[in-house]
Parts: sequence; structure tokens; C-alpha cells
Amino acid sequence: MQIGFIGLGKMGSGLAKNLIRAGYNTLLYDINSKAVEKIVLEVGGTSVTSSKEIALEADVIFTSLPLPNHLLDLTIDKDNILQVMKAGALLIDVSTIDSETARRIAEEAQNHNVDFLACPLGKGPAQAEEGTEPIYVGGKREVYEAYKYILEKIGDPAYLGDVEQSTAFKLISNMVGMTNLAILSEGIQLAKQSGIELDQFKELMHGTGADSAQLHLRGPLMLSDGYTAKFSVNLAEKDVRLGIRMAESLDSYAEFSKLALKHFQEAQQLNLGDNDAAAIYRTFQNKHFVKS
Repeated sequence: MQIGFIGLGKMGSGLAKNLIRAGYNTLLYDINSKAVEKIVLEVGGTSVTSSKEIALEADVIFTSLPLPNHLLDLTIDKDNILQVMKAGALLIDVSTIDSETARRIAEEAQNHNVDFLACPLGKGPAQAEEGTEPIYVGGKREVYEAYKYILEKIGDPAYLGDVEQSTAFKLISNMVGMTNLAILSEGIQLAKQSGIELDQFKELMHGTGADSAQLHLRGPLMLSDGYTAKFSVNLAEKDVRLGIRMAESLDSYAEFSKLALKHFQEAQQLNLGDNDAAAIYRTFQNKHFVKS
């Protein structure tokens, strides 16, 4: 079986490495040739010069791209790899996209006799590298069952239903996580203004109902004021914005997520977009932070 992987950033590179380590002949493409070279040097794989080359040769293609429009450009609107993929081939996308985008790709794939699984991921680059990444699978159940063994080489897949369910779950998860990060930022700033020693505040919070994954993962970044990106402000803003749009399409309000989005967008205005999402804390330190 010939596998292709398009998009070798922080998430895609770890997944691709695990496919190669599992013994799959894997074609690699990214607009950043250095990302490809690094994988080839570390674990192997074959560098190619275009996404079309992968589309023509691969039986299974993984894609991992930053934004929904990037994926649409690749699959339909510009490169249109779906048009040249082998009949009966499989496209697996691990990006975070909205349900509308996923449905459009699924329908276009079907038009070209290509199967499609939307497989957004649950954690970060470390888990992608380790092969322990939660994978939220949407698509035809029989396609999932046929290719589950490949997904198990790169993570821990769970089947949620069709592409709408898997992509919605990912957006909801990120909305909750990033909104939690906003209220955590507010709490830390209030603790600081109240004269509480912040390291002690963090440790004591772990023993309360306010404990959270974000407190463990990003509390230390906030207290040290160091924001090397694990998951950037720009990506957080994109995911929360997509989630709000999804909520509105379902006649829901997502009011708390809308408040969080204001802070992520202000963080972008403060030129913090490439910093870790924890840099939202800066908007609570900034006397001009956006108020509801």
C-alpha cells in the first residue's frame, strides 16, 4: 500500500513519522521543503515535489493543513487532487475544519469514487510524535472499519458517526478548552490583583473544582510569561470562530465562546498571534482589554 502525507507541520510531521516507523512506504509533501527533509533524515519516507504527485500514486492520502480554505484549495478549488486520485483511494484529513467544509469534501470525493474520513485530533504535537493522539473519526462506518488498523498506527481512533459529528466534536472540544483558558486568565489576574502569590495560587487551584487541563498545561506559561507555541493564538481564534459559526447554524448562541473570541482577537491585535494560546492572559493584563 502506498501512503501519501500532505502537510508536515507540528501535527502532521509526528503522524507521518509514525506511519514510516510502522513500515508504510510514505510519500511526503509540504510547501516547506525543510519540513520534508527533516522527516526523511530522521526516519525515512520519500520526498515528492507536488501534491499532485501524491494524488496520482497514493492509495491512502493524509492531509494536515492549518485552515479550511487551505484544504478546499488542495482538494477542490485549486490543486483539485480529488479529481486525479485513484478510484477507490482514501482521503483522510486530520485538520480542524468545520462541518460544512467536511461535507463539501465528502460529496466531492464521492463524485470521484474516492472515500473520505474526517479525522480531527484531540491533543498536541507531543502525542502525535508518540503515536498516542486521540483521533475523532467521521465518515462511512465500513470505510473506518476497513482502515482502522492504519489509524491505530498513529493514535487512538474513536468513531463518532458521519463527518459532521467528528468535526463538530473537535470544534466543541476546542471551544470549551479555549473558553476555559479565558476564564483561567481572568482568575490569575484577579489573584495577582488580590495579592495572592501566583505559584501558590496555581497549586492550590489544583485541589479545587476549578482544576483543569488548561491549568496544568498553560498555567505555568502564564506565570512565567513565556509563550512558546504549543497551540497558537491564531489557531485558537480560528477554532473558536468556526465553532461559533457552527453554533449559530444550529440556532445556538455560544455566548461564553463569543466572549473568549474577543480576547483571542485582541491578542492578535497585540501581535501575539504566533504565541501560544496562553498569551490570551496578556489581554487581561492590558488595561485596554476588550470588554463585553
